[in-house]
Amino acid sequence: MKGNIITVLAALTCAAFFACHTTARAQDANSIVQSGRAFHPNEITIAHGTTLSFYNQDDFIHQIYVDSPNFDYDSEEQEPGAPPMHITFPKPGTYFIRCHIHPKMLLTVHVK
Repeated sequence: MKGNIITVLAALTCAAFFACHTTARAQDANSIVQSGRAFHPNEITIAHGTTLSFYNQDDFIHQIYVDSPNFDYDSEEQEPGAPPMHITFPKPGTYFIRCHIHPKMLLTVHVK
């Protein structure tokens, strides 16, 4: 019984650490959170060469793609809580990020 309690406490501690660590990383300026079938923020301005990290904190699978003739990116499906997807923007322009699964999702990225 005592061993089971220690195992459960250890598992809960690990889960709490992972949840806090993931949330903290999602707060940085180059992080985009997917929740409520939307991107948060839904518009961002960055320097060229910047990498954005996409965290799925929704209850749904998401898939992201860049809707632009000058830049091609099309991701695999991302499960809720999965490691983030990363997109690096190599040149200036305005880019529209969407989700094939939820077509109303839109993120506008202004790259300077």
